[in-house]
Amino acid sequence: MSAVIADAAPWRKYICLACGLIYDEQEGDPDSGLAPGTRFEDIPDDWSCPLCGVSKADFVQWEARPPQRAVASSAAPASLRRADAGVVIVGGGCAAWQMAQALRAHDADLPIIMVTACSGDVYDKPLLSVALQKKLPMPALVRETGADAAARLGVRLLPHTHAIAVTREGSALRTTRGSVRYRHLILAHGAAPRAEPSMPASLCWRINDLRAYARFRACLDAAHGAPQRVLIAGAGLVGCELANDLALGGHTVLLLDPQQLPLQAAAGAADARALLDAWQSLPLQFLGGTRIARVFCEGAGRVVIAEDGRRFEVDHVVSATGLQTPNRLARSAGLAWDAGIAVDARTLCTSVENIHALGDCISIAGRTHRYIEPIARQAKLIAARIVGAEAEPYVCRRPPIRVKTGSRGFTIPPS
Repeated sequence: MSAVIADAAPWRKYICLACGLIYDEQEGDPDSGLAPGTRFEDIPDDWSCPLCGVSKADFVQWEARPPQRAVASSAAPASLRRADAGVVIVGGGCAAWQMAQALRAHDADLPIIMVTACSGDVYDKPLLSVALQKKLPMPALVRETGADAAARLGVRLLPHTHAIAVTREGSALRTTRGSVRYRHLILAHGAAPRAEPSMPASLCWRINDLRAYARFRACLDAAHGAPQRVLIAGAGLVGCELANDLALGGHTVLLLDPQQLPLQAAAGAADARALLDAWQSLPLQFLGGTRIARVFCEGAGRVVIAEDGRRFEVDHVVSATGLQTPNRLARSAGLAWDAGIAVDARTLCTSVENIHALGDCISIAGRTHRYIEPIARQAKLIAARIVGAEAEPYVCRRPPIRVKTGSRGFTIPPS
């Protein structure tokens, strides 16, 4: 009888507090061995989020909420300058939306303006490196449009707007659409792919956001199913996952890295070699100890010359050699800098009282921590400080890393 009642109960959804992934009981998570219809309470306690690797305990029940009183708008910010200055968030990715969510949880009427160079669409960034193996069409990658998310949270969204500089004395952010005043400024603009002189941006893909990935997928789709030859420079987490995804999608992949093993900086030698073994059946070749000297066009393709003189002819080159934090806004605001925007390890305060930062653009004790899991904790602490609420000190730790290589997925333990 109890089983019948359980089956008749409405399907529930649970959201990951770290990355925003939604677990739908009706759909389950087949990739993790959870069949459709698996109730949340029946999930093993050692199950982890398929995107960011946190535990089942980091999920809470989720229900769609009606929009807040305020609505999104793309109107020029001239009218905003006449309103009370509230919080201005720079960025439109995971950190920016987590920040808006955390602020709104404290104050339903706090004016929030989000300035972003993109559309602000909400998507799960880790899916970009596994979308082909999951057979996800581009529209399926967007979880919520920027306009809808802004309406739901009562945020004034300024999409396709670039932040130019911070005028500290007047507490204003200068943008490509005018200046916006703030009481608190939050920098959540993330990091950008590292520029490599040997790999010009005009010849190499740098896939760090949905827009870049969409352009790359469009080029692959333009081949009408013909396998493409793709060279990926960098065998870190992103490079390995993307290489695996493209190979499973039928493309021929060459993965290069100066290190002798893939994921050498993050995973142990045993996991790295097991990954290489799993790739044996795929059209994927790894070449360690290899550095790129230059890239140039030849016909419709690309030619890559390694430092040892080897020549590789491919259709596409992808740079996955790491990230660097843009420093223009931080420099204009006079913020302390150390590999990123320097923040206090316990309070996340920058060197300027009413300017805050979180996510991929910050550094703590000289080190960046570009993981998804800490972002929600960072946002909650900063929101509490802004509204004057009590907050636990921040604890900086590396979370477990879920390596989403479909041929052999594994988790790198926290440290």
